[in-house]
Amino acid sequence: MPEKPHLNIVTAGHVDHGKSTLMGRLLYETGAIREEELQKLKQIAKELGRETWEFAFILDKEKEERARGLTIDVMHRPFETRKYFFTIIDAPGHRDFVKNMITGASQADGAILVVSAKQGEGVQEQTKEHVFLLKVLGVNQLVVAINKMDTVNFDQKRYEEVKNQVIALLKPLGYNVEKIHFVPVSAWTGDNIVKKSDKMPWYNGPTLVEALDTFEIPPRPIDKPLRIPIQDVYSITGVGTVPVGKVETGVLKVGDTVVFEPAGVKGEVKSIEMHHQPIQEAKPGDNIGFNVRGVSKDQIRRGDVAGHPDNPPTVASEFTAQIVVLQHPTVIAPGYTPVFHAHTASVACTITEILAKIDPKTGQVLEEKPSFIKTGDAARIKAKPIKPLVIEKQSEFPQLARFAIRDMGITVAAGVCLDVVKAK
Repeated sequence: MPEKPHLNIVTAGHVDHGKSTLMGRLLYETGAIREEELQKLKQIAKELGRETWEFAFILDKEKEERARGLTIDVMHRPFETRKYFFTIIDAPGHRDFVKNMITGASQADGAILVVSAKQGEGVQEQTKEHVFLLKVLGVNQLVVAINKMDTVNFDQKRYEEVKNQVIALLKPLGYNVEKIHFVPVSAWTGDNIVKKSDKMPWYNGPTLVEALDTFEIPPRPIDKPLRIPIQDVYSITGVGTVPVGKVETGVLKVGDTVVFEPAGVKGEVKSIEMHHQPIQEAKPGDNIGFNVRGVSKDQIRRGDVAGHPDNPPTVASEFTAQIVVLQHPTVIAPGYTPVFHAHTASVACTITEILAKIDPKTGQVLEEKPSFIKTGDAARIKAKPIKPLVIEKQSEFPQLARFAIRDMGITVAAGVCLDVVKAK
């Protein structure tokens, strides 16, 4: 395994602003993919009549995505910089795929926010939605890539315009914009990705890769109980059941007995692998697959959480949370049952009570027991999952306390769990 520290980054931003192309270019320029792989992709792009898409294709592995030209699934691809070993969790920008974005962002240590400099593009509704989610999901380190600089002749004035739009979006959310690098890039021509561009002599900041190296390693909660939200479960011939996920807290060792909640099944860990290399133990931040004996593929599923039997993941019969309503066409009242996306789980929950409306900046109570809340409001609520859900309190496991609420194809609200009533 690489000796460099490992960070997960997510890409966020509007669907047409060039995220996949940028990530493909980044992987190519850092040597994570080879020339012949690129040539193959060029060929496919040509056959589909999309010559300019070869970099995007690196991440859009699935045929369906290639044909539609969209990023659907969340891809994991490793690449190295001078300082770090990064895994890109490529989060889709397309509307219907925000829930994948939520899964991705809930696992990320930092983000690249891609905003297009092309005239008429800049900050869009979706850019805003993604930034809200990143903030609520606890992604506090950002690099902003101001992309498509080639379409505006590498013009400094346009760069400043877009940069100011992004600052206006980030600042009120509490991002420290002094610490954020705004890098003018062109994914298409490769300017300022790894090598400094000679087309923008007016810019004297870091390249995209140098900016990523300014990220700090978040604390890795090794001393906490084990929690691994399961992203997928595979059944591999000759191996057996292999759940895949990111270790959020604690340490998993070969030979451990683990319990999956809310499924309630136990098994023994026979082997662990990361990036196709066998490892003896996995720590927070590691994306792993682990073979479990005594558990069949149909007993566990995405959204389950693995832990040790002496301190199992918490299954909630009810929980108290603080939420911010991002957008809702009418109002939210008790009885409303949207889908809550927490870590890798998505479960419908009924909002049984609105305890208080609060000031999002100070946390002060503005109104006790309001009869409804609407767009822009922050509130403390009680919610009851329709089927078993693992969710943890913010004070104990912040990684498993964050969630987004979706309904009607939009992200209605986002929040954190403050307290849990354990299911019997």
